[in-house]
Amino acid sequence: MAKSNSKTDLTLLEKGAYGEGKSLVAGLDEAGRGPLAGPVVAGAVVFPESFINSSFVNSLGINDSKKLTEKKRHSLIDDIHFHALSVGVGVVWPEGVDSLNIHNASLKAMELALVRLTVKPDIVLVDGAFTIKEVTLPQMAIKGGDGKSVSIAAASIIAKTTRDNIMKAYDYLFPEYGFAGHKGYGTKAHREAIKKHGATPIHRKSFSWG
Repeated sequence: MAKSNSKTDLTLLEKGAYGEGKSLVAGLDEAGRGPLAGPVVAGAVVFPESFINSSFVNSLGINDSKKLTEKKRHSLIDDIHFHALSVGVGVVWPEGVDSLNIHNASLKAMELALVRLTVKPDIVLVDGAFTIKEVTLPQMAIKGGDGKSVSIAAASIIAKTTRDNIMKAYDYLFPEYGFAGHKGYGTKAHREAIKKHGATPIHRKSFSWG
């Protein structure tokens, strides 16, 4: 299946899969590998072929979540759920990150997201360099896939917004850490809060906080 080099049309990978006889294409991505606290979250999205082939799919603005503002990501959630055949979310909590390591925890979260889809995709487009070995479905690992596939991009938005909402909820439990702002990433203010108040139960013990 040929990879897309287009900077604007994020449907070429899906259309390539359809050309090879696939009918259900899942996009898979995760969010939260780098933070010092909180879970790693994965999203899986399957759009119908009719949506991928529609004239308005690219006009919605679905793209790599890192390229979108928080407001835009949240505005796209309803569109993704409306148009998708199925959306799955997988979460590995801080204890799991510590026990599995962040690489394996990210793969586990993606596995869980796939399991929670209500349809069985014919192929899974996975953002990054690794496929999910516990999953027997055909898979393609695509570096920078969230900027090349609308399905992966949608999955990245699902993962990012879900994780951000979790961290905002944690902000109510631990207001002195500023989780609503930095989402658990190692900002100067976050590291200083750890030094002042100590670690919380949601901090990853296997990460360096200094």
